[in-house]
Amino acid sequence: MAKLAWLLVTVLATAGCAVPVPDPPAAPGSPTRAELTALLDRVRVVAARPHPGGYERGCKAGQGCVFGPAWTDDTDAPGGHDGCDTRNNVLAAQLREVVRRGRCVVVAGILTDPYTGTDLPFRKSEGGRIQIDHVYPLAAAWDMGAATWPLDRRRRFANDLSVNLLATSAATNQAKRDHTPADWLPPAHPNHCFYAAKYLTAATDYDLPITTADHTRLHEVARNCP
Repeated sequence: MAKLAWLLVTVLATAGCAVPVPDPPAAPGSPTRAELTALLDRVRVVAARPHPGGYERGCKAGQGCVFGPAWTDDTDAPGGHDGCDTRNNVLAAQLREVVRRGRCVVVAGILTDPYTGTDLPFRKSEGGRIQIDHVYPLAAAWDMGAATWPLDRRRRFANDLSVNLLATSAATNQAKRDHTPADWLPPAHPNHCFYAAKYLTAATDYDLPITTADHTRLHEVARNCP
């Protein structure tokens, strides 16, 4: 069907007709419109993001360490207590052609970036070029309710590779920062539906709300899902 639509566009364009160009197909693994709408119906919605203060990610002496040490294996999140840190678990799960050193350490592979759709080579010697993103950002989670959670739950959330962690390019991760969907969507339009489903799954699994603005933006995304 998509091929036929592009063929029709080509024929009409050749004939001098102005026609709208159809959106590219959604990225693999994207939800249907119905699936995304069902998640939107389940998620809690609040008017705006509160700012209770007290968020401090760092774990050096005197710092708050509110989500526990980065990429700790000491958690009951999926993959926890397996002897491998969370970052290596995420890389092993998302990369293809994975090369390991020992049982845990990923030293090479290829990532199809879930936010840009581009293939990125990974080499441990240049590991900083690929970072691990919290789909529902930790700072946003803190503001939206995680500040009241026990530390064990926050540590699980920060290391839950099943719903809330994605490897992506450093540039994309840094551009996203702690933005929520109202202020940030993946650079590649075909990846919007996939991201929306991941965000909402993290929110519903941990009973975190989204803002009214996020809800509106994600409904707009859902309208373009297959």
